[in-house]
Amino acid sequence: MRHLCDVALCDGVDTLVNHGWGDGVNWKGPGVTTTDGEPGEERSGEPGGDRAASFRAVFAIGEFRALWLAELQSSMGDQLARVALSVLVFNRTGSAALTAVTYALTQLPDLVAGPLLGGLADRFPRRRIMVVCDLARAGLVAVMAVPGMPIVALAVLLVIMQLFAAPFTAAQAATMPVILSGDRLEIGQSIRQSTRQIGLVAGFAGGGGLVALVGTSQALALDAATFAISVVLLSVGIRPRPAPEWPEDGRRASTVRRLTAGARVVWGDRQLRALVGLAWLAGFVVVPEGLAVPYAEEIGAGAAAAGVLLAAHPAGLVAGAIAVRWISPARRRALMAPMAVAAIAPLAGFAAQPDLPGAIALLVVSGACGAYQITAAATFMRAVPDAHRGQAFGLAGSGLIAVQGLGVAAGGLLAQGVGSAATAIAVAAAAGLPFGVLAASAWYRSQTPDRAVMPQDGTSSGPAVE
Repeated sequence: MRHLCDVALCDGVDTLVNHGWGDGVNWKGPGVTTTDGEPGEERSGEPGGDRAASFRAVFAIGEFRALWLAELQSSMGDQLARVALSVLVFNRTGSAALTAVTYALTQLPDLVAGPLLGGLADRFPRRRIMVVCDLARAGLVAVMAVPGMPIVALAVLLVIMQLFAAPFTAAQAATMPVILSGDRLEIGQSIRQSTRQIGLVAGFAGGGGLVALVGTSQALALDAATFAISVVLLSVGIRPRPAPEWPEDGRRASTVRRLTAGARVVWGDRQLRALVGLAWLAGFVVVPEGLAVPYAEEIGAGAAAAGVLLAAHPAGLVAGAIAVRWISPARRRALMAPMAVAAIAPLAGFAAQPDLPGAIALLVVSGACGAYQITAAATFMRAVPDAHRGQAFGLAGSGLIAVQGLGVAAGGLLAQGVGSAATAIAVAAAAGLPFGVLAASAWYRSQTPDRAVMPQDGTSSGPAVE
């Protein structure tokens, strides 16, 4: 895809990605080396000892800026597309069930694609994977934007498009520890987490109005354009690197063998199992999201309050992600397990059926504590050998999607059975707390003396693969 760099647009993108934001600040200087040992990028943000990295040090890395910009605009486009597809299907069919199925198709394929296709990020150069996947998604969404496209064709195109999302996100996640070393990895993850949440809220909040203004086909065309922009950013801003060497038989290993090897890496390591357990506690924390509308009605707050309730947890998560910057790396690791339990505990307060401000406060606190996921994800990716990172991410990520889906479904069934959304949320919290304690205990038990401190140089504690 290097021919893209010949177009004039790439010159402007290159200036933005590699030479700062156009504010007179030049983050490059003579005699400064990159994470990969090449001249150019500033290393002053590399924390010494237990000093936290700064946001500026992370944004000083040109490759991170490229990934971040691509993700920022693409995530907003994705949310806009979800709104547009929901509106399009409902307007044509009048069926709430078909509308819900369409929305589910934007997420459900990841359950299969994550384990089966995530390993592609370990078989081929990761920049190439990201560029090819975004090119494919740009083309598929452009076809979906054609007026009058049949609903069945839209559904098929949507599923195919989502299949390309799995190798892309696996390659993206596996690239992060390569371009960000030390504590910059966690700070970079916190920036990306905040970006995703803000993009989600902005996309949903403004999506309806924009779709009403320009129409569903034009909204889908805008999403296709965000994928095309992402292709340019990644092609210009990310350095080409070879595929990681696989320790066993090289690149020719079958998908089944790589899937099996990835599962052994994750489930055969006590520390990685514990980290996955901590991450999957999100299945309990997500329950209020599926019950926001019935809970708003239950307390007599009206339908408009449901949107505020849905935004409360992401807002807390953004606040927690920003606060990570001012907590030392060692302190973050020490707080990770307690915060995992604390993310569930506030939801028990729904037993008192709090009013709208009280419910918002509980959700914000839960979201802020949920920022432990940033440290858990960064620790997980550092601990996995580079040759298995894509596959391991696909396995853990698909499991996370599954437990969240099960949590929302179980919460809805429970609320239907007991006749109260508040009670269902409180029961989910009560059920989740013992699991949280078990996951935290498993994490503490996994901290043997030789593994108590995770590597901070972007490498893995596993066997050398590069």
